[in-house]
Amino acid sequence: MRDKTQTEPPEAEAIDSPNTREPLYAPRKKVFPKRISGNFRRFKWLVMAITLAIYYLTPWLRWDRGPFAPDQAVLIDLANRRFYFFFIEIWPQEFYYVAGLLVMAGIGLFLITSTVGRAWCGYTCPQTVWVDLFLVVERAIEGDRNARIKLDAGSWTARKLVLRVSRHAIWLAIAAATGGAWIFYFADAPSLIDELFAGTAAPVAYITIGVLTATTYTFGGLMREQVCTYMCPWPRIQAATLDENSLTVTYNDWRGEPRSRHAKKALAAGQPVGDCVDCNACVAVCPMGIDIRDGQQLECITCALCIDACDGVMNKLGKDRGLISYATLSDYNANMAAATAGGACSVNPSLVRTDGSAFSNRLAHFHVRKIFRPRTFVYMSAWSAVGLALLYSLLTRDRLEVNVLHDRNPQFVTLSDGSIRNGYTVKLLNMIPEPRTIVVTMQGLADAEMSVVGIDMPADRSLSVPVEPDRLKMLKIFVRQPAEQINAQAQTFKFRVEDKASLESDEYTATFNAPEIVR
Repeated sequence: MRDKTQTEPPEAEAIDSPNTREPLYAPRKKVFPKRISGNFRRFKWLVMAITLAIYYLTPWLRWDRGPFAPDQAVLIDLANRRFYFFFIEIWPQEFYYVAGLLVMAGIGLFLITSTVGRAWCGYTCPQTVWVDLFLVVERAIEGDRNARIKLDAGSWTARKLVLRVSRHAIWLAIAAATGGAWIFYFADAPSLIDELFAGTAAPVAYITIGVLTATTYTFGGLMREQVCTYMCPWPRIQAATLDENSLTVTYNDWRGEPRSRHAKKALAAGQPVGDCVDCNACVAVCPMGIDIRDGQQLECITCALCIDACDGVMNKLGKDRGLISYATLSDYNANMAAATAGGACSVNPSLVRTDGSAFSNRLAHFHVRKIFRPRTFVYMSAWSAVGLALLYSLLTRDRLEVNVLHDRNPQFVTLSDGSIRNGYTVKLLNMIPEPRTIVVTMQGLADAEMSVVGIDMPADRSLSVPVEPDRLKMLKIFVRQPAEQINAQAQTFKFRVEDKASLESDEYTATFNAPEIVR
């Protein structure tokens, strides 16, 4: 018998049922950004020119380091395990400088995002820069937005085929130049380019160019906004670095709503009308294909082209610029509260204006002091601390080092006269591109003397060794101590190396083993 106390089943429907299941892959909707002019677009042109010039031209810059070092200003010399950056030379054991720069880059990204939003994504990200470059080619060949839409929807003709082949050929040329420029950072650029065209370059060079050509062409020409939306992790991370005082591109619906394309008729009918005329200019110029009027979205890279588009429309209509602008969430919320009477009604433009045209003095406006807040100071302090530590280390580092490895088998040898001899592998690092004469001296270990295998010089407590520029010199040194000086305690002494010309020196404390103290 059915339990009469049982409640009626709730109304519910499975989200992922066979009847309502969405496809796992939605076909891409092509985006055709419209050409726009304005302050932010000009700034993007400037940034694109600077970043592309840095990338393509840097390997060709020269820097004179003398006859014993390469003269390429920026060079990652994998064969010799060196990194050259103008007057700075980094050895493998100094990789912490590179790690420090990566830490600074990460903190800097947090700092920029917390103050001005995704400015990195909108202006300097390589994906953004190369997409902009590819769009320049596309517009030059196929025309602006409407012409490209019409061409894409039209049937295949000889003209369309020529235009498409031309566009993709230029894209591939740019992509190949991108891959080629990258490998020039790892070898002498003038020599490598000759080898590339002669077919004598290393296979890895051609493979690298091929891979980077394919990725640049695919990401910048074919995938475009999909890379930012689906592949890049930063849109998911940025929420943790933003707060209510971060500047972001914002549609100020407190003055734009309600939208109307027929403002005069609406005003005549006594209806409230906002400044937005629903022209969709902001949507047409967006490289991500979104509508900023829908609010903050993961896809928005804050390139601010929608601001240029909207300001152009406002200028034509004789209205105040800034319907779409950089604004903080705190200012937006304050102005929204004013336009809705604290949430008591929908947006009413008359509540934010004094005489029907001028904006009220009660509206909140951005001030630069809002950038300087605790979060900003924390990021700036951390960024500066890492940078100053790296700079101090770089300016005070020694370019002469010594490392010593004691022979493990045997740890000592008893000679015929009863004296004890220990063997050491001594590594002298000359980290400047000039030849040096290094003086190796023993300190401590009474009456002991050292001799070098392969160098014809008498045993002594000090010896001079020539070291090639920018090289590691390995010495096999035997240290002998007379039997009468051997004691039961562990004995330590120092290898001291010094360059008399530069007054640079380094020391290493070594252990001398004898039969009584062998561990």
